[in-house]
Amino acid sequence: MIFSANIKLALPRQARFLGLRQKGKHSLTVTSDRERVVDKTFLLESSQFQQFLEALQRQGYAVMGPTLTQGDLRYGEVRASADLPVGWRDEEEAGSFRLIKQDDQVSFGCRVGQHSWKQFLFPPDVLLWQARREEGNWRLKVPATAEPPYAFLGVRACDLEALEVHDRVFMRGRYLDPIYQQRREKAFIVAVNCSKSGATCFCASLGTGPRAATGFDLALTEVLEDGRHFFLGEVGTKRGADILAALTHRPATATEVAAAEQLMAGAARNQTRMLATAGLKNFLYDNFENPHWDKVAERCLTCGNCAITCPTCFCHNYRDSLTVTGEVAERRRFWEVCFSVDHSYLHGGAIRPSPRSRYRQWLTHKLATWQDQFGCLGCVGCGRCITWCPVGIDITQEVRSLRAAASLETNKTAGEKEHGDH
Repeated sequence: MIFSANIKLALPRQARFLGLRQKGKHSLTVTSDRERVVDKTFLLESSQFQQFLEALQRQGYAVMGPTLTQGDLRYGEVRASADLPVGWRDEEEAGSFRLIKQDDQVSFGCRVGQHSWKQFLFPPDVLLWQARREEGNWRLKVPATAEPPYAFLGVRACDLEALEVHDRVFMRGRYLDPIYQQRREKAFIVAVNCSKSGATCFCASLGTGPRAATGFDLALTEVLEDGRHFFLGEVGTKRGADILAALTHRPATATEVAAAEQLMAGAARNQTRMLATAGLKNFLYDNFENPHWDKVAERCLTCGNCAITCPTCFCHNYRDSLTVTGEVAERRRFWEVCFSVDHSYLHGGAIRPSPRSRYRQWLTHKLATWQDQFGCLGCVGCGRCITWCPVGIDITQEVRSLRAAASLETNKTAGEKEHGDH
């Protein structure tokens, strides 16, 4: 049984802009001819970052952030600032990812790895209920959550948008997911703005980054320049303001704000990939039999890496089991991907048996039918699907190739018609 829904919702935010906010939201207060202090922004020196972590921990949060585990970049518990991948950078291309050690002390130099935050809010394997036979009757037990409230540290703008997508699906539709809701409402979000884009990023073309606009409690921009290392911060919610009140900090000056703004603007300019979405939904609907689907299917391994690493994909299935003694039954929910043959199993057979049909299903759902279901794209431009595809299939390039193939067919048909008329 595969979860599906048909939900009509308002379109998500599309506009982002780099630069200072307009007065009224983030107004400027002149304190001298040389320096201005920006309201609702603050500055933490790198030496104060441990204090920040301790403030979150005192509030009962398990702080989860980027860590290195046996050379793998993954989200794990961060008890001290040294637990972060200090001095490391990531380099990626289509089908390629590696970590490189630098000589500096940057804490958030790694963009995103193969893992996303959905693993904490929508776990890959969860027990829904268990039933035990007691004196000839079944006693049903729904397990209580044992998870602590999480503080997500280092959430990039694209992943903030992915959280918003999941909020639409699991909390604002006709059917509420209580597991997701309980975890999500307790989560404290610390965003980190991107000062450098990865080679597979295309968030700027979707309006989902590289700057975090909304959806965070606190947002940080890490700045290393001229021998200084500091974090420019922005308060997003009252919860964020309460944490900030427990920290040693000061207002940021306009010079410090400008340094952070310059980094984010550069991250947007340096993106080499983009996804043009104008008219894309109807184009994909009209090109269900586009000949390019066959070409990409020749390369696709149907491994499902793109769906597993995607921060918005949420396909899942259910498994019922009974012990050999017949005394204990349980139901579990686990992640599924639309690249498996069983995913499309209906009444005795799979309706998408070929790699062509399964890749077409994935891309068309992300960029077209997702809009009809949930009112937004299923893609946030993080680039994970490009990086972690073993054969380097690039969703932005495949859209361009589909358009080119459609244009070629149109020109061919027009030429044949003109030749026939003569």
